[in-house]
Amino acid sequence: MEARRVRIGQATVAYRVVGAGDPVVLVHGLAGSTRWWGGNIGALATHHQVYLVDLVGFGESRGRGRFALAEASTLLARWLDLLRQERVALVGHSMGGLIAAELAADFPDRVSKLVLVNAAALPLDRRQIRRPLNLAWTVRQTPPRYLPILVGDAARAGPLTLWRARRDLLAADIRPKLAHIQAPTLVIWGAEDRLVPLSLGEQLQRAIPQAALAVIPHAGHIPMWERPDAFNALVGTFLATKEGGG
Repeated sequence: MEARRVRIGQATVAYRVVGAGDPVVLVHGLAGSTRWWGGNIGALATHHQVYLVDLVGFGESRGRGRFALAEASTLLARWLDLLRQERVALVGHSMGGLIAAELAADFPDRVSKLVLVNAAALPLDRRQIRRPLNLAWTVRQTPPRYLPILVGDAARAGPLTLWRARRDLLAADIRPKLAHIQAPTLVIWGAEDRLVPLSLGEQLQRAIPQAALAVIPHAGHIPMWERPDAFNALVGTFLATKEGGG
């Protein structure tokens, strides 16, 4: 895997590239990094050129610009310009799902397929996300080997970046844009997600014109960690399907 950096305005974006084939971009969620896709890279890179990006303020992009959710999708589009990638498949988890959905709506010609994983792309219930038991349950569902990554990435981002991102996420509402998404879309959800419940996934699937919903049993908010084989099979099959279903 090759590590790279690119300058965009005042920010420096760190990313990694592996594999060959049609391009797929993986966008992590709040408090995440490229490391959150560790159980998925090998399966995807077998047939695709995989780009893993650290959002500004997170992972290896921390300290190199200030994260602003309202600017994140446009920044990703500029990043794709610098990479000379005109059209890519996008996979976004949680907050990264909102960013991926907004990019697909605002720049429909840039996105060939869209995968939204437990995506926080609809307004969240503030009470739901604030409940300590829901957060504790999410941590409990995380496989033990990933806990150091979860804690380490949150620490790397720092409390101020996390607070700003969470504040922006709670205020975000891209519902008017969802109908403008043209890319075939797969909404993937962990059946036992208590942080961003399945009911939001069902609403999201109905709001996007060409969307299907796949629910992964015995998985919570981070299904690509909790059930990587099931997740990889769903994404691999979806990406391999020709546009139009052939």
